[in-house]
Amino acid sequence: MTTEGFDRRLGEHLRRLRKQKGLSLLDVEQRSSKGFKASVLGAYERGERAISAVRLARLAEVYDIPLRSMLPHDEATAADPSALALDLQRLEDAQGPEAEALRRFVSGLQTRRADWPARVVTIRRDDVWALAAALGRAPNDLAKRLDELGLRAL
Repeated sequence: MTTEGFDRRLGEHLRRLRKQKGLSLLDVEQRSSKGFKASVLGAYERGERAISAVRLARLAEVYDIPLRSMLPHDEATAADPSALALDLQRLEDAQGPEAEALRRFVSGLQTRRADWPARVVTIRRDDVWALAAALGRAPNDLAKRLDELGLRAL
């Protein structure tokens, strides 16, 4: 992968993290005491400007997440169509036994992964079968059911 390609992927990931935290570019500027200007952060997110390791570590502190989470997953994981993303706000508001089973499953995943509070959680390919079993579904029907429940993140 070229440096430009990595900068673009990293930028997309940084934008996704910021949005998962519910922050605007100006919010990050304010939260960082202007350590990250909105225009510079936007350039990082568009892949127009490379971010140093030191700055990336500082941004992880601002987002209150582990540094290792600031890097995008490898391409195979990112492109994996069998991985599912759940909208945690919608899940919190959902009612019924399936929603309760999903909340327990996600809570266990977050504990096991030591995930930070986010608005979206990814159910990785290796966990899809377990979630499907918890919901009494076939793994290949899981995505459709989550769509019916309105719980998949876009």
